[in-house]
Amino acid sequence: MKILDCTLRDGGYYNNWDFEQEVVEAYLKAVSAANIDYVELGLRSFPKPEFLGAYAYTTEAHLNTLDLPEGPTYGVMVDAKTILESELSVEDAVDALFIPASDSKISLVRIAAHFPEVEYSGPIVQHLKSLGYIVGYNLMQSGGKPADVIADKARQAKEWEDLDVLYFADSLGNMDGTEVERIVTALRTQWTGPLGIHTHNNMAKGLDNSLAAKNAGVSWLDATITGMGRGAGNTQTESLLAVLDKGESKYVSKPIYELVIRHFESMQKHYGWGSNLLYFLGAQNDVHPTYIQNLLSNSHYGTDEIVGAIDYLSKLDGTTSYNGAVLNTALSFNTNEAAKLSGTDAVCGLFDDKNVLIITNAPTTQKYLNAILLYIQQYKPVVISINISNAIPAELIDYYVISHNAKFLSDANEYKSLNKPIIFPAHRFTTEELGLIADVQKLDYGLDIQSDVLTSNTTHCVIPSDITAAYVLAMLLESKPLSVNTIGFDGYDINDLRQQEMVKIFELYSQDKRSSNIVSLTPTTYPLTKGSVYAPHC
Repeated sequence: MKILDCTLRDGGYYNNWDFEQEVVEAYLKAVSAANIDYVELGLRSFPKPEFLGAYAYTTEAHLNTLDLPEGPTYGVMVDAKTILESELSVEDAVDALFIPASDSKISLVRIAAHFPEVEYSGPIVQHLKSLGYIVGYNLMQSGGKPADVIADKARQAKEWEDLDVLYFADSLGNMDGTEVERIVTALRTQWTGPLGIHTHNNMAKGLDNSLAAKNAGVSWLDATITGMGRGAGNTQTESLLAVLDKGESKYVSKPIYELVIRHFESMQKHYGWGSNLLYFLGAQNDVHPTYIQNLLSNSHYGTDEIVGAIDYLSKLDGTTSYNGAVLNTALSFNTNEAAKLSGTDAVCGLFDDKNVLIITNAPTTQKYLNAILLYIQQYKPVVISINISNAIPAELIDYYVISHNAKFLSDANEYKSLNKPIIFPAHRFTTEELGLIADVQKLDYGLDIQSDVLTSNTTHCVIPSDITAAYVLAMLLESKPLSVNTIGFDGYDINDLRQQEMVKIFELYSQDKRSSNIVSLTPTTYPLTKGSVYAPHC
């Protein structure tokens, strides 16, 4: 049996493969001392138009800066797509990324591929073998595939003759022991060489599935420190060793335990990988874990919205594989993209000569609640609530504003009972969704998303990102309010990307000659005029 630890490769999906040198050095010493058989140091790929750390490329130049301890066999992973979609021939693309194994510190190359790529992968395997590498091939998203399809891919792999180990991956994290055994049985109808498994922990079954695979004759088991890896992560190396470190086992657990405690537990708290309810739901609905990971990392959306987004994604085609275009749809929560941009003039002049108060859910809304309630009762502004406020009574709110489907869907029943007007872009909602609020007064104002733009016209607005606050500000450009004050616009740390996003929105808003001075009546880190909900109204 062989253990392959791929922490620096799979874990890089959380930190852009930008590991601190201290962590890398401690990691390499620990996996060597633990007698781990194979260590996958990272990816090997062509340049991409963004900053990615050293282990997204794992170049020979970088490898030569590392002091790799003796013991493990070191390797990298390359996506079949990287080779097949390059402008080069397969041989030239491989040669552009790899030197002969005899001149490199790595000896293993694993190829990750989706099922349709298998029939084109033979030349990749053969050329890597000609360079002297141990070559593995990883069948991604194997779960749920018909047995005859799995067997046929194994047949093709067998025909390459040069392949050293054939892997299958639980990419969506929804396998169980029975499914593992089924896949092994299908592969074994054609493939007689070593088998490997790469598990994901979305349903907290990563370790169980690894052990089920071992019992079924799979001899290469993947794992990562604390399970660090895309989405919910993988089988934890330390847990696998704890099970195997008995009797005659060659593995030594203690160095890995020390590594976890000293370096990886704090990283896990910071980045948040590991199984949870949302990854579980994603796995059950065949939604690729990267979508869940991105939804969780976007703090504009709460749990209800993410659950709604998972439901939306489960109804779309193509979500079993990560796709940037589908991700953008998921993050915008707009499943009615085919609908033509539309809107009415319902908001034009709606707030003329009014004192407007915009309220959003935030810690300061709750902290200063009594003062906020007194302010509204005393000065009677027109109150606009961004989504449903958990703190402010409905009778004190004049308009609710929503801009994306998932939040609406989670709150639809509450809107029906509020009996207050809703301002929203109707074209982004399905007929079924609109039916949920058929009896509620609705003001339709269209919404389009364009980078670096915030403007409005009679029927719709254009904003830089799908943030309801931006939609409200753009909508207000169609009126001439006496004042615009805010509650709960707390803001974030200066270096937080969310802060930068909102600052850009305020900047674009202020550049419009129709804009009003915005005064924050609760503490804020945004570049707004500072005021106080306690101050007398003059």
